[in-house]
Amino acid sequence: MVFAKVFSPKSIIVNLESEDKDELFEEMVQVIHSENPEIGREEALSVLHAREAQMSTGIMHSVAVPHGVCASVKGCVGAIGISRKGIDYDALDGAPVNLVFMLLCGPDNNNLLLEILKGLAIVLQDPLFVTKLFEKTSAQEVFDALCDAEAL
Repeated sequence: MVFAKVFSPKSIIVNLESEDKDELFEEMVQVIHSENPEIGREEALSVLHAREAQMSTGIMHSVAVPHGVCASVKGCVGAIGISRKGIDYDALDGAPVNLVFMLLCGPDNNNLLLEILKGLAIVLQDPLFVTKLFEKTSAQEVFDALCDAEAL
């Protein structure tokens, strides 16, 4: 159950306010920083933007997984955001993003990052999973649905 170690209900935003990628990164990094004050906000934003400059992490229709390696992170931490109106993200398919899984991992945790990304790829293959998440109205419901999907 790696998702439960990385995400928590406190790091889930069920109604993102952001309209573009820069605002989104600010909004979600703030949630991560609030729960983990030892993580440098500017450092986190810098690594996320650097990774994004290589190639968009808008990986599938309406879903993005921005991620990066951040020296001030111990292990891996994450946040989940749901946008009801969609975010201009420069996704690979050109469509707005509605569901975001943000991950920050320490430099010694590449294997854990790959394990989390693989787990997300598996659960996101089920189109009903994405639909289920959009139906959730609380952070706890999103967290529970994610953990349930990982257990299958």
